[in-house]
Amino acid sequence: MKERAAVIGAGIGGIVSALRLRHSGFEVEVFEAASLPGGKIAQIEKDGFRFDTGPSLFTLPSLVNELFELFGKIFSEYFSYRALPVITKYFYEDGTEINAYNDPGKFADEIERKANVKAGKVRKYLKDAETVYDLTANNFIFKAFELSTVFTKDFLRATLRINKLNTGKTMHQVNQSYFKDGRVIQLFDRYATYNGSDPYQTPGTLAVIPHLEHNIGAFFPEKGMYDIVRSLYRLAVDEGIRFRFSEKVSSVNLDSGVAKGVETQYGRYDYDLVVSDVDIFTFYDQLLPNHEIPQKQLSQERSSSALIFYWGVKGLNESLDVHNILFSQNYKREFEKIFSEKTLPEDPTVHIFISGKVVEGDAPDGHENWFVMINTPANDGQDWDSLVEKARENIIEKIHRMLDIDIRQQILFEERLDPRTIESKTGSWKGSLYGNSSNNKFAAFMRHKNKTSKIKNLYFAGGSVHPGGGIPLCLASAKIMASKVKADWK
Repeated sequence: MKERAAVIGAGIGGIVSALRLRHSGFEVEVFEAASLPGGKIAQIEKDGFRFDTGPSLFTLPSLVNELFELFGKIFSEYFSYRALPVITKYFYEDGTEINAYNDPGKFADEIERKANVKAGKVRKYLKDAETVYDLTANNFIFKAFELSTVFTKDFLRATLRINKLNTGKTMHQVNQSYFKDGRVIQLFDRYATYNGSDPYQTPGTLAVIPHLEHNIGAFFPEKGMYDIVRSLYRLAVDEGIRFRFSEKVSSVNLDSGVAKGVETQYGRYDYDLVVSDVDIFTFYDQLLPNHEIPQKQLSQERSSSALIFYWGVKGLNESLDVHNILFSQNYKREFEKIFSEKTLPEDPTVHIFISGKVVEGDAPDGHENWFVMINTPANDGQDWDSLVEKARENIIEKIHRMLDIDIRQQILFEERLDPRTIESKTGSWKGSLYGNSSNNKFAAFMRHKNKTSKIKNLYFAGGSVHPGGGIPLCLASAKIMASKVKADWK
């Protein structure tokens, strides 16, 4: 009889965990409180518009490709994606517009044309980011970081070139060391927000993130971001994985320090092992309330959250691309507001994402689907109703000022997502999008591990545990988890 595994949560980390366990020979059931898979990767469909509600960019597609290859499937029969010619279009208050082309050489030339920076400086920056990735990926991203890690060749190689890792600087300081033009520094500082952090605090090693977009490439699924979930879910069902939707796990069953199964509103279920894709703080608070919590990991500062407006827009705005950033004038002040004062900046950086630019049918003819986001603090009981209304007015005024678009007159309807609803819909503690922030040099070492030594046969995946948040790291966490299971269940 095959061993049986329960996976709690059908976010992308949970689905991929189920696939990895199935490939290792387990019978797998996935429990999900919502009625559909995806977690933070979801969608809204209304009045002929479709919106991706969560992540908006697809990097490291090879991590998805290999899941289909594991089962001998033809990837293209399930899923397709394309490279974005322009990854992001950046707008500044002084009127500068910079197209971040997917081609790194073309991107470097664009910066030279638009800013006071030589293209060669940009190429060197991206080349150095590639070096940092090569030195750190096998130590911190695709493997569990443990004591034994320090005795590996990969770790020794990274140690011998530790000066390349910028561990003693912040991301902002690293970017300042390469560039003198504030617009270019701000552009590369923005990558700290990819894991919900502050570039003025997060370690310089994370200046590696632009490598993923500009050297490896940025992509977009032909049918939108939710198609990543839909395709992996279809593969999971085809491989015999059972999903129990609208069935919330209320506790993990323990017997003498061993995970033996889960309990839901419908009863107790017995399994040989349990994997959680739930936010790690929510997991301990709600599913193991009587168990000692890992204080060091859970006392870390939470990552940022988000305020998102989904606008059905009448008319076409040709000046915009798929991804657009309207920068604030005082970036440092923006992050002080978010992380120190726990409130919203008066002048936020605004991300406008319009998937209808590349996905046919995401908006009716002559219309656009606008996903409009700003970064926010996690939910600590702020007066969100007032903050959201004020932010909405600031955003609309900023769009009019910087783009000369009177968007107020074009909005046909609106849906909203704020830290409170992110918390209630996805179980993310305080609505933080990535679990812990990376706002100190030890943050990477303080994320919860993919396996706990306190409880046997209990494992973890997803964005709130090692190696971190975002689609690629969630996929990596499931792979690390599965390697732990394989070692334990030889």
